[in-house]
Parts: sequence; C-alpha cells; structure tokens
Amino acid sequence: MKRKFFNLLAFTTVFGSLLFTTSCSDDDSNGGSTEPPITEGRWITVAGAIMGTDEGVPGDGNGGTLIYSVSKEDAKDPNKTIDVFENGYVVPSARTARLQSSEDGFTFFNIAYGGGNGGEFSKYVVGGGQNFSPVGGIVNISQYASANPRWVKLFDGDKTGVAVNVTAPVVNSTEDGTYINTRGTATVLSLDMQNSLISATKSYEIALSQAEEALGHHIFRLDAPVLNAAQDKLIIGTWMRKTDPATGTNQAQFERLGSKSVVVDYPSLENPTIITSTVGFGDTSGYRSFNSFLANDGNIYQATQRDAGGSHILRINQNNTYDNSFVFSLDAALGVTNSYIENWRYVGNGIAIVMYTHDGAAESTLSGQAQSYIARVDLNAKTAQQIDLPYDQDLYLFQYQGFVVDGYDVYVTFAPVGKDGNIYIINSQTGAVTKGAKLVNRPGNHFIGAF
Repeated sequence: MKRKFFNLLAFTTVFGSLLFTTSCSDDDSNGGSTEPPITEGRWITVAGAIMGTDEGVPGDGNGGTLIYSVSKEDAKDPNKTIDVFENGYVVPSARTARLQSSEDGFTFFNIAYGGGNGGEFSKYVVGGGQNFSPVGGIVNISQYASANPRWVKLFDGDKTGVAVNVTAPVVNSTEDGTYINTRGTATVLSLDMQNSLISATKSYEIALSQAEEALGHHIFRLDAPVLNAAQDKLIIGTWMRKTDPATGTNQAQFERLGSKSVVVDYPSLENPTIITSTVGFGDTSGYRSFNSFLANDGNIYQATQRDAGGSHILRINQNNTYDNSFVFSLDAALGVTNSYIENWRYVGNGIAIVMYTHDGAAESTLSGQAQSYIARVDLNAKTAQQIDLPYDQDLYLFQYQGFVVDGYDVYVTFAPVGKDGNIYIINSQTGAVTKGAKLVNRPGNHFIGAF
C-alpha cells in the first residue's frame, strides 16, 4: 500500500491542486456553497512537541518536534494507538518546528526554528509511520528571514511558501534627543517549494502615519501572509508595539490603534502599504499557524489577538481593504469576555473551527497557561458554539498548528499537556464529533496538530 501511494504521488498532487483550484474558482464567482474536496488514501500526520530540557516548562515545546503519519481509516479508529513520542520521525528544529503539509497530505514541509540549522527548509514524501523521505535540496533562508523564521504555505497548489521578518525595531531621534519614530527593516521572501529555491526577497522600512509614529507606535512583528483571490496581493498580519517617546523604552500598556495589515504586490513583493480596521483593535499576526484565510466568497477573513474587546474575525474585501461593515466578535458570539483566538482554520462555506481561551478559564498548574477550548463558528450567521469535547484545565492549544480538512471532516489532535488524548473528527456542517485514535503522551509534552 505504501508503494501504491508513492507511485501515485505526482498524479494525486496535481489532481488535488486542480480540484482545490476549481472549487475556489467556482466559489469566488458565485459565492455559493460547495462540497469540500476529499482526498482518497491521504495520510494524517500527527505532530508532537517535546518539553525543553534546560529549565523546561511543561508545554513549552522547546525540546524539538516529532511527526508520525497514519491512514485516514486508522486516524478515525478509536481502537488504534499512536505513540509519536516513541515512534515518530524527528523533524530538524531546535525548538517547536513550523510545519506545513500539502493539500493532499502526501508531502510535508518544514523550516527549522532556532539552533544551528534554523532557517533550513526541507521537504519530505510521507510514507506512513515514521517514514518521511527527504526530497529536493535544503534551502537556508536565515540570512533573509532569521534563524527563527515565520512562514506559511500559500494555498496556490503547494507551489509557494512566504516567510516574513522584521529586524529589532530601532528608536530614531534628532541630535538634540527629540523622539522621531521607531522602525525595523521588514523582509518578505517567497520560496519555490516545488523546486526548493528562493524565488524573491524584498526589504524595506514600513512607515505608519506620521501622527502614529510620533506617538511611538510601530510594527514589532510580521506573520501569517495570505494570497488574495486575484493572486496579485499578499496580506501580511502585524503585531504592534509602542515606544514611550519620553523615555525611548517599550511601553507595555498603551491604547491600541485599529488592527493593521501590510499589503504588498505579488509576486514582486513590492509596494508595501498599510490597511487599518476600525472594527478590531488587536494584532493580526497569529502565532505559529495561519491567521488569515481566503474564503469561498472571495474575501479574506483574519483573526485578532490581544484585542481590548476580545478577539474579532475581520473581513478584507477583494479591493484589499478592511470591510468595516462586517463585525464578528467572539465575545458576543460565545457570551464570554476577553476571548483570545489562539489558532483557527476556515473549513469552507462560511464555517471555521476556532481554538481560544477567555477570562475565567481555568489556569493549568503544569504550564501556567489558561485552558483552551474549541468552537465552531458560522461567519455568515455570526454565531459560535463551543464543541462538545472532554476538556481539561491542562489543555493548551496556543502553539497548535495543524488542522486536516477532508470533505466535511476536520481532524484535530486533542490532549492536555502531559496526558493521553485522541484525534477527534469534527463535522464542519453539524459540529458533531467522532472520537478517533488514541494519542499516547509523555510528561511535559503536547500535540501541535494534524496535517
């Protein structure tokens, strides 16, 4: 069976890409509901993060990453057991790797995060179990995007990855010490994942308005780029910070500006501009996963973090500007306060699966982190409902990265830090949950996704 999958890899990748592209094209033209594609015979790859060895904190993931793949049938079987920490393939990365998989699950991508090989891109053919066969050359992007790169794969048929970086912001003042602004140099890099080479890089300072910069506001981090429907612009999320102009030091508490994103031309990566939301007032960079998605209606939906009014999901229209008539507050939808979207995935037809926490959530005695939850969100109806799962105060999904969407099935790994758990399959139409394979854990370790 493994040989059959390998021989069909090229055909399946092309067919899956065409199917995905066709679905998006149909959705963009009519805005209607379509059945998401199903990939027969795909692998489900489970990723686990190891606790750091030097003064490690449970759930920190600083000890590296392992991956292990199983068939869809085994992933769905609660009588099957997956022990990724005993049997998994070690992914090159000093800390928690930033992982991606092809749309059909047959190819796996990684850029090492930290350490001597930080910034190295590698690609693997998935063969089942711990069998991940390197294919293509290794490309090191660290000189452009640092040894701790922030990157995602574009949904363009698995052709392109985009990494982004901002150098440490520098305070600029006049000769007499009068504060001017704080800026870092931004770099945007496109990576040809099929041929394993760097396609293009551009670097520039990205200025806010003069009034905003005079107050000390600046871009601290870029992350989570997404390609628009016309495939001529990248929308890049931002994490904002503020310098105290009187002292030149970082100001921890400040009144936030409206949520911002950087828009650059694609594929040239030129002409950076900034767009600003008046609905959200949080950051739009996410953490280690996608934070913006092109939806069936041709618009981009983007989550906020560190938002004073709780997390929002914002809409960016096909003119590449924020649609401030669209208001979705997770607080309002769930009836909670100060919600925080840790990770999420648009799964089709206006539905999203959201991992989040909120005020009043139990605090883990292991990790010190607030407990996580999962909700099904209907962006069209602007509603949300917590999914019925066996929650635990040690459930920590802040570092989560991978959701598998296969038809109406959404596969997630669900286990508290240091405790066994299971794969669960969520029906995106109904929210119904099916318990799948058992996940064997180790003290201090946690699972960071299904791919």
